[in-house]
Amino acid sequence: MSFHRGYGRPQIPPVTRNIIILNVIMMGLTWITGNWMFQRCSLFYFTSAFFRPYQFISYLFMHGGFLHLFFNMYTLYFFGSQLEGIWGAKKFFLYYMICGIGAGLCNEAVFAIQVSANPTSNLFIGQIPTVGASGAIYGLLLAYGMLFPDRVIQLIFPPIAMKAKWFVVIFGVLELIFGLSSGITGSNVAHFAHLGGMLFGLVIILIWKRDGKLYN
Repeated sequence: MSFHRGYGRPQIPPVTRNIIILNVIMMGLTWITGNWMFQRCSLFYFTSAFFRPYQFISYLFMHGGFLHLFFNMYTLYFFGSQLEGIWGAKKFFLYYMICGIGAGLCNEAVFAIQVSANPTSNLFIGQIPTVGASGAIYGLLLAYGMLFPDRVIQLIFPPIAMKAKWFVVIFGVLELIFGLSSGITGSNVAHFAHLGGMLFGLVIILIWKRDGKLYN
């Protein structure tokens, strides 16, 4: 997913910059330690022997490879820089973390549904590590689409332009389709975690909008 606005690059404010730096550091440590980091900092299903409560935070800074890290951080740079400029550091950080933690909770809920439907899958699911900032990133996509619905985003791949609101709707629908079909086709992407990040982001934005705090 690549894009540009076509009228200059946003500056990188402190929280966005520091999140990117921390993710890069965590990737470097993962390359050095391998499974040691994955077993401790990925998010595991709550019945797993590897599960620890802090993983709802640590998994947000873990990634499965360079491309996973690159695309998430590029998207964070693009959307996060603009949203942090509107909300300020504290409010942006709060939103980012709630979306990320909420995404993890939704992923755990989906695992619980799968185990309930097939109890024998508990052992297998307990071995699956969930990593990545994507849930929080999808929360940022939703926020951008709601704050700037008619702003045009120029995609680089594929080379098309569309309004932000349609960009968000399309990605949300695709995640739902992929999530529902993953039980049939198999997938190593946590689609419902992405949707969870958008869902928690929607709740926060609606609360802020109700209280007149959306743009301050």
